[in-house]
Amino acid sequence: MAPATQAMPSNPQPSQLPPLLIPPSLRLVQDSVAGGDSSSAHMVARCNPVLSQPKTSIRGVVVELTALANPSKPMISLGVGDAAAHPCFASGKKGFSGAVAAAVDSGRFDCYAPSFGLPGARRLEKSRDIIDCNGIFARTTFGLNKELAVAEHLTKGARCSAGIVSPSGGRAHEFREEDVFITVGGTQALQAALTVLAAGGGNVLLPRPGFPVYESACELVGLECRYYDLLAGRRWESDHAQICALADANTVAIVVINPNNPTGAAFSAHHLRQIAEAARDLNIPVIADEVYEHMVFGGGKFVPFASFAHVAPIITIGSLAKRWMVPGWRLGWIALCDPNGVLKQAAVPAILSDANEGFHKNVLKILESSADTLCQGIEHIGLLKCYSRPQGSMFMMVEVNTAQLFGIDNDVDFAKELMKEESVLVLPGSVIGLKNWVRLFFGLPSDQLREACQRMRSFCKRRRVS
Repeated sequence: MAPATQAMPSNPQPSQLPPLLIPPSLRLVQDSVAGGDSSSAHMVARCNPVLSQPKTSIRGVVVELTALANPSKPMISLGVGDAAAHPCFASGKKGFSGAVAAAVDSGRFDCYAPSFGLPGARRLEKSRDIIDCNGIFARTTFGLNKELAVAEHLTKGARCSAGIVSPSGGRAHEFREEDVFITVGGTQALQAALTVLAAGGGNVLLPRPGFPVYESACELVGLECRYYDLLAGRRWESDHAQICALADANTVAIVVINPNNPTGAAFSAHHLRQIAEAARDLNIPVIADEVYEHMVFGGGKFVPFASFAHVAPIITIGSLAKRWMVPGWRLGWIALCDPNGVLKQAAVPAILSDANEGFHKNVLKILESSADTLCQGIEHIGLLKCYSRPQGSMFMMVEVNTAQLFGIDNDVDFAKELMKEESVLVLPGSVIGLKNWVRLFFGLPSDQLREACQRMRSFCKRRRVS
C-alpha cells in the first residue's frame, strides 16, 4: 500500500517555507523590510506582486545545497538532470553541431524570423525546400533527402505507436505545419500554452509530485494550481475520481508529464486514454509535456498523447533538450491536436531526421543500466525506499524514513545534512510537492551512482536511530 501523499500549499507564505526554499535575494528583501529600517526599505524596487512572492526554485535549492558540500569529498550530483554533461552519453552523437554550423554559415538565417517559427523547422513541404527568413526558397546544404521537421517527426512517432495504442482505442494523429509553433525551449512552450488558456478565476490541474515551473507560470497569468496525486503504489498513475473531483467550471486544462519527471514512470495507453476521457467529460484540453519522448526502457513504452486527439484536444510540448542531449540549445515546440531560437530552428529538420539510431539506443541502454544500478543501491539502504523502478525520463522518487534518522525532521534536513557529510546532492521532495521524499537523477555513469549509494548508505547507517 502506497503512503498517502502530503498536500502542499499551492502558494505558501514565507513563514511556511523552510529557509532553504526561499530565494536568497527575496530573503534579503524580507529581512530589510521586516527590520523596520526605513532607509533600507525605500530602496526596495516595486515589482509585480506575483513575482515578489517567494517561489520554490529547483535551481535555487541546488545552489544552496551545493554550498554545503563536504570539501574532503568530490561532489556527486543526483539532483540536477543534465546527462549531456557526461561523455558516456555522447557516443554516436553525430551531425547535430554540423547542422547548426551549416545554418549559420549559410547566412540566410541572420534576420528576423516569423514569430511562430521557420516553416522549415515546423514542416518541410513536398518540394523538400526550406524557406529562409527572407522568404526565398533555397536548397539547404545538409541532407535534404533525410530531413524531417517537427510536424513530421511527431506524426512519425504517432504512427510508430499505433500498434501500442490500438487496443486502447488510440489513433495515429497527422500533424500539419500550422499545428506547430517553435519556442525558446520547453519552458517557454508551457508558458505560452498557459498564457493562451488563462482566464479570470481559472484553474489548472497539475500532477503532484511535479515541476515547479508550472506553478510559477500559472501564478504569473493568474491561474490557480490544483494538484492531483501520482500514486506510488500504482506505478505513479493518477486517480480518475480525484481528477474529476478537483475540476470545476473554471478548470482550463490538465497537465500530464509523460515520460514522467520526477517519478520515472512511462504511462500506459490505457491510463492515458482514461485521462483523455476525463478531459473530454470536463470539456478541457490536455497539456501533454513530452520533453522526454521515446526515452523509455526496462519494458516501458512511450505513447504520444496525440494518439487520443480524437477523444480530447491535446497540446503537446516538446524540445530537443532531453532525447538529443542538447539542453543548452533551448529549442522547443508546441504542437496542437484538435481535429474537431532561429539559427537552431534552421537545423531542426536535419537533427530530427538523424537516421543513425545508434546514438539514441546508446542513451537508452545507459539510462536503463544506470536506473538499475541506482535502484539496486537504494535497496541496500534500509531507510530509503523506491516503490517502482523507473521506465522513462532520467529521474526517480525515493521515500525517506525520517523518523528513523537522528537529527533529520524532513526531506530538506536530509538533503542538507547528506550534502554536508557526504557531498551527495539530492533534490528535496518538498520542492516538487512530496514531503519526506527525494528526487534522484540517474543520468550518471554507473560508477558514480554506486559511489553515491555507498555514501548515502554510510550516512543513513551513522544517523540511524538505535
